[in-house]
Amino acid sequence: MEYDGILLGMGNPLLDISAVVDEDFMKKYDIKPNNAILAEEKHLPMYEELATKYRVEYIAGGATQNSIRVAQWILQKRGATSYMGCIGKDKFGEEMKHNVKLAGVNAHYYEDESAPTGTCAVCVVGGERSLVANLSAANCYKSDHLKRPENWSLVEKAKYIYIAGFFLTVSPDSIQLVAEHAAANNKHFMMNLSAPFICEFFKDAQEKVLPYMDFVFGNETEARTFSKVHGWETDNVEEIALKISQWPKASGTHKRITVITQGADPVVIAEDGKVKKFPVILLPKEKLVDTNGAGDAFVGGFLSQLVQEKPIEECVRAGNYAANVIIQRSGCTYPEKPDFS
Repeated sequence: MEYDGILLGMGNPLLDISAVVDEDFMKKYDIKPNNAILAEEKHLPMYEELATKYRVEYIAGGATQNSIRVAQWILQKRGATSYMGCIGKDKFGEEMKHNVKLAGVNAHYYEDESAPTGTCAVCVVGGERSLVANLSAANCYKSDHLKRPENWSLVEKAKYIYIAGFFLTVSPDSIQLVAEHAAANNKHFMMNLSAPFICEFFKDAQEKVLPYMDFVFGNETEARTFSKVHGWETDNVEEIALKISQWPKASGTHKRITVITQGADPVVIAEDGKVKKFPVILLPKEKLVDTNGAGDAFVGGFLSQLVQEKPIEECVRAGNYAANVIIQRSGCTYPEKPDFS
């Protein structure tokens, strides 16, 4: 099989500023545990406070970029994955380029002159993470960059394309271009629900591209929010996963498969009108470092097997393996070599 550029990701590249904080900090900035939000005016001083008051780690992040890095790590085939997004021309941007190159991902960043590289505050309390993203340059991605021949060639080369829902807030036209290309060329197009606020406040943009999705990823909270927003009146994750899988499709080549993770509870897979559940690898509480990047890592592991045309069971097994590795480390980081076979 030819793996060069087989998997492409597009999204918001962010530098994670990760720290273990206390309840007072969470209250002060009105941050809820296990959530993901965009920074508002009231959040802006927190980045400085994090850096001065707590022990912080800087880790290359952004949901899609995390998933692509993890897929690349498990595949161990240099150049199998590519990535596009927007960074600033600054120190953090250089750090990001260095980091992603080391990971073996072929990144084509759009570099914005006017905005700094985006950051994401990762506030960890009791091992649970809460994310506050200040997109800055990540918000400046333009479809003009995507259309340039050297970048569009990555789209043409890829057989699998993955985009986190967060990118809907930045460049829905880029997503549409890629989704239509995938449908017209029998490729797999995949997205993530990503966060409750995406399902709520970017409902129209999400609905417009949903018919093109061959795989929909998400967690139980996002699935329940999606259900509520669409008036489905059910909190049952299995029912919701089924309903999402049965949403009309733009192309009949591939059926839609819904993949919902539920923390320590089983992964729910809905396809062909049926639901299957797969247990996760349980971890003793004392081994949990933080859940930052767990969902992204699950997707990365899943995709690493999907691009090799492995059965869904294997994709889930690799997803669970990757998530289990990531939650025992700070941020979305991993050892040098995977131990997955």
